[in-house]
Amino acid sequence: MYFGNLVGSILALVLAMTSTAPAAYAAPKAPANSSASPRDETKGTPDPDILMMPIGNMNMEQPPVPSASRTRTKAFKRTYDYKFERVLDLLRNDEDLMGQIKEVAKLYEIDPIHIIGAIVGEHTYNYDSLDSAQGYYLKALNYAGLRIEFEYEGEKVTKFIQRRQFRTCNTFKDSSARWRCYEKVWNETFLGQKVDGIQYPLKRFHQTFFRPMFAGQSFGIGQLTPLTALKMNDMVQEISKFPALDPDRAMDIYQTVMNPEMSLHYTAAAIRDAIEAYREVARIDISPNPGITATLYNLGNPWERAAAYAARREKDPENLPQENYYGWLVNARIDALRALL
Repeated sequence: MYFGNLVGSILALVLAMTSTAPAAYAAPKAPANSSASPRDETKGTPDPDILMMPIGNMNMEQPPVPSASRTRTKAFKRTYDYKFERVLDLLRNDEDLMGQIKEVAKLYEIDPIHIIGAIVGEHTYNYDSLDSAQGYYLKALNYAGLRIEFEYEGEKVTKFIQRRQFRTCNTFKDSSARWRCYEKVWNETFLGQKVDGIQYPLKRFHQTFFRPMFAGQSFGIGQLTPLTALKMNDMVQEISKFPALDPDRAMDIYQTVMNPEMSLHYTAAAIRDAIEAYREVARIDISPNPGITATLYNLGNPWERAAAYAARREKDPENLPQENYYGWLVNARIDALRALL
């Protein structure tokens, strides 16, 4: 299991090979009286004005799987059923990892099924799971000693976001709101445009600035992008008491998202953030439906998606959030996922 001496030695080697090792931390314990009930996820007494999302899939058939996922799976001579069973085996056989998932879920006041759904979806469609969580420490060795910076054409992202176009964003205190604002300004002003004499690519913000070797690459058991971790920075600091992530210390962030003990906290934070977004913006509690939270984990940008959904629902009060191919699998196989708990 990944808490053993082997893993400790591996992690020590990774830290020794890098010049910016993250500060030591102690993973906090969940309060003894905490639980992961839907009531916790809605934060207190149910609000009669909040619509409760029904359980199960909204679509009778699975929505289309993106061609990139199909091509990748075919290239490795795998099937989705094989990959699904493989990640379930990983979770079944790693009691320490499952214990950590449950502890983190309690800490963030969400049902652990949401974390399991996110992990299973990522490793079924977007990644091939390794044999155990130890593998993520081993993969970190591939990056040890490399120069990794969050930059585009030699300009660090921390310098880029000081431009006048981001002035409003920099007034936001919350890390999630601030980095969402940076993305919005990028999309509206820089995406594919020539600004101040510089031609910017027709790529998303995270693909442009947060790619060590591959565009938009994600890492760890929850397949997090560095940008997602930065968005969740404040929530994880507040709840888990972890050190703040610094975008000028890229290797620290990669080590964080590749360390299962730490990355699970950012996965849980992203899920809780999505639940809060739909509750606050769209007045719907999506926590009873793991397929919807998995869909949002896969797609990202839950606050913007909640606003778009709220506009649709205003025109059609019967309209409900829809799962994508990834969330559909989670709901369709929910009994197998629940059995892990």
